[in-house]
Amino acid sequence: MTLPVILNLLIASALLGVLYWMQQQHWSFTKRVFAALGLGIALGAGFQAVYGLGSDTISASNVWLDVVGSGYVKLLQMVVIPLIMVSIISAILKLKDVSSLGKISTITISTLIITTVIAACIGLLMANAFSLTTIGITQSTAEVARGEYLTSNLSKAQTLSIPNMLLSFIPENPFLDMTGARKTSTIAVVIFSIFIGIAATGIAEKKPEIFSSFSHFIEVAQTIVMRLVTLILRLTPFGVFALMTQVVSKSNQKDILNLLSFVAASYCAILLMFGVHLAIVAACGLNPKRHAQKILPVLLFAFTSRTSAGSIPLNVKTQTNRLGIPEGIANFSASFGAAMGQNGCGGIYPAMLAFMIAPSQGIDPLSLSFLASLLAIIAIGSVGVAGVGGGATFAALIVLSSLNLPVALAGLLISIEPLIDMGRTALNVSGAITAGTVTSRLMGTTDRETFNSNAEQSLDDVNET
Repeated sequence: MTLPVILNLLIASALLGVLYWMQQQHWSFTKRVFAALGLGIALGAGFQAVYGLGSDTISASNVWLDVVGSGYVKLLQMVVIPLIMVSIISAILKLKDVSSLGKISTITISTLIITTVIAACIGLLMANAFSLTTIGITQSTAEVARGEYLTSNLSKAQTLSIPNMLLSFIPENPFLDMTGARKTSTIAVVIFSIFIGIAATGIAEKKPEIFSSFSHFIEVAQTIVMRLVTLILRLTPFGVFALMTQVVSKSNQKDILNLLSFVAASYCAILLMFGVHLAIVAACGLNPKRHAQKILPVLLFAFTSRTSAGSIPLNVKTQTNRLGIPEGIANFSASFGAAMGQNGCGGIYPAMLAFMIAPSQGIDPLSLSFLASLLAIIAIGSVGVAGVGGGATFAALIVLSSLNLPVALAGLLISIEPLIDMGRTALNVSGAITAGTVTSRLMGTTDRETFNSNAEQSLDDVNET
């Protein structure tokens, strides 16, 4: 390890110490996350200013910072499956009417898909407003390689169909799905947990003692898992700091400027869709400003980590402890939202790509037939998109191949992909929370007192030492 790397790590350690001090002083969770974001940006920019883009010193420093950043994300992913299982089973055991499960699922999934189609429309609107096109964009070696990679993965998208999607949700081997082995493992675990919950309620009258024992076991398991989630969430500011430092230190300003129009159009679309989410919240009779304040920490984490699936624990905790949404609905919306109907990755991104590429093939992207086909494919293709890094790529492959557009041209955006993906992921998580909000309000289960409480209130005991 060289001296510059050691100095970098000492500075990073000192800043992590500042975040720990803020926790010890009981600063609010939101303030600590914002502080981590700012410190990460400053350190990442400092690394690049001192050593230059692509420096071996920066790469070596980021390897160690990755232990904190990726390590935190892995810890969150560790508790996703246990959290989903015990929370959904517990929610079903407490339901007076199990038939309401169908209504909850229908409202949640419908909201996710409808908002994804709206996001696609906004993406098309912004692509047209910024006159985006791939015509005239030159390809570097990296972009050509990315195009070849996308083409090599085309077969996976072409074999995708609605029946195959539905079959992939069925947990043929639930224990395998608990390892996250498949792209749809999260949904499979949700379905398995539903069956366990329904089976347990079926013996409530016939074998009340066994049902009582099982209920107590699930209650104990849920208490322990939620405590584990709380302990891990305390590390959020540290994870955000490390992840943001890595992103900024590796960002190429020249590439961003070359594709500035796409970056600007993408973030305009993302911000407009955030506005749609808040409008939906307002239509549900809730204060959109308070809603935005309360979900900000989880959005910042999603922004820096770029993982919808890894955001599930913080997503659920935010919905239940800040928005007053029942645990069952919160787990449904967070889980489904990480695997389908992603507003950013499954809606805005593929719509803008298709709009950009169509003219290069002599297709009018504003023709009614093209737009109708595009929106229909996006609605269907948004189901089953993996909630991890790369989900947007898979969604783009589905849409572009279905429209017979060259997928290799999507490689032109590789240099700005991380920057765009940050905003897309935050929008995905916001969409999942919106689905939970809508479902809870329509089911009449939202705790208004919790929602109307102070927006700066900590996430349960996350701030405890």
